[in-house]
Amino acid sequence: MDKLFTIAKNTFIETLRQPIYAVIIVVALFLFFLSPSLAMYTMSDDNKLLRELGLSTLFLTSLFIAIFSASGAVAEEIENKTITTILTKPVQRPIFIIAKFVGVAAAVFLAHYICTIALLMAIRHGVLESARDTHDWTVIAAAAVVVVASLLLSAFFNYAYDWKFSSTAIVLTAIFATFGMAFLAFIDRNWKFNPAGNGINALDVYGSVLLLLAAMIIVALAVAISSRFNIVITLSACIGVFLLGLISDYAFGRFAETRLWAKIGKFLVPNLQVFWISDAIYEGSDVPLKYILITASYALCYTVGILALAVALFQRRQVG
Repeated sequence: MDKLFTIAKNTFIETLRQPIYAVIIVVALFLFFLSPSLAMYTMSDDNKLLRELGLSTLFLTSLFIAIFSASGAVAEEIENKTITTILTKPVQRPIFIIAKFVGVAAAVFLAHYICTIALLMAIRHGVLESARDTHDWTVIAAAAVVVVASLLLSAFFNYAYDWKFSSTAIVLTAIFATFGMAFLAFIDRNWKFNPAGNGINALDVYGSVLLLLAAMIIVALAVAISSRFNIVITLSACIGVFLLGLISDYAFGRFAETRLWAKIGKFLVPNLQVFWISDAIYEGSDVPLKYILITASYALCYTVGILALAVALFQRRQVG
């Protein structure tokens, strides 16, 4: 367990220090900032469109971070020959694969958590549908304090202790965003103590949890593929599976009863559509806890199966 924790910790830190990791998060936060303005030009319910835009941004952010971070988790170790040092400690190969998955999954969870809070803040602010609507200055002030405090402290730690600016800013953003969200949970848009009017919808939280489960499947898949192939092939394969997973019912489901290839494809390709609840958002229906548990079980079984395949593929991989 000590070896697993050490490798997972190093993988987590290395992932946070990757430039692409910070770039994706910054772009996602900027899109969340713009989403209330982008959703105001619809002829239907603007706030429903805002929630769907936000969940779409969250979905793509988590999945792209999972793909780019996990793709190089094993492949870069092999290409740089650093894996030979690790395996001669000795570290068992299954422990190495599982630790890599845990480290990347923790980094994906951190990014998903930050973006989820940004999504909830955007939904809390809402769309200004008419000239009478006013900005929710409580949300704007809380978000501004989180961003400014994170940047200033990160600059200070970078100058005083030589901490890496980007990774420090991400961790501090997660910490301050937690306090900011806790503040908004009790204070309404009129700066009054009103927990009942905090604008937090359980459906949005459920949607975020489901999208995180989908990201965990992609992380496991990327680790499995990178155990045998280079980064380019891993990225291509993960993006292909991601696109197929979004149209699984259309591509495989309608032919599964009559075609063998469709039945095999439906079994092998993860159905990412089950993690997307846009229909519930538009119809205003609830997502029962039973559905969350069933979907979580599906994601757990699929992730464990992919990791088992990754261990089997890596057992006979030549790394020297």
